[in-house]
Amino acid sequence: MAVVYLSPVGGVAAQFFNNDGTVLSGGKLYTYAAGTSTPLTSYTTNAGTIARSNPIILDSAGRVPGSGQIWITSASYKFVLNDSNDVLIATYDNVSGVGTASYQIQNFTGDGTTVSFTLTSAPNNENSTFVYINGVYQNKNTYSVSGVTLLFSEAPPTTSNIEVMFI
Repeated sequence: MAVVYLSPVGGVAAQFFNNDGTVLSGGKLYTYAAGTSTPLTSYTTNAGTIARSNPIILDSAGRVPGSGQIWITSASYKFVLNDSNDVLIATYDNVSGVGTASYQIQNFTGDGTTVSFTLTSAPNNENSTFVYINGVYQNKNTYSVSGVTLLFSEAPPTTSNIEVMFI
């Protein structure tokens, strides 16, 4: 049994999309040791006893199949997200499981007009920032982070719950 931590990439019930915003049905999420192309095991539950396939094949809704959870060891990971034809969508490198680093979580509420939000401190880098709107993971092309400023390409909807997790 491996000691595992919840992954901030695809962690619980995340939904993945192509860069054009369509659901990433049949997409592939590869897990590697950070900075390498060496496969690294992820797990289906917090028990750390059942390894996930590598790549993880997303279901027709663009979600992680089964439990909808990805659990990782204390190692740093690289996640590579491809479409069903193995065309690269995004790469997230040097990712640690929740609880293995000092993550901060901030919540905001969308008002339909505000595109810029101020974080209490600056994340280590944009790749260590994960943004969810109403529980749906947002691709990096929908927002940017500069210092303590989180800037969306368009205003999140009125009364939407915006959750920002970062190191």
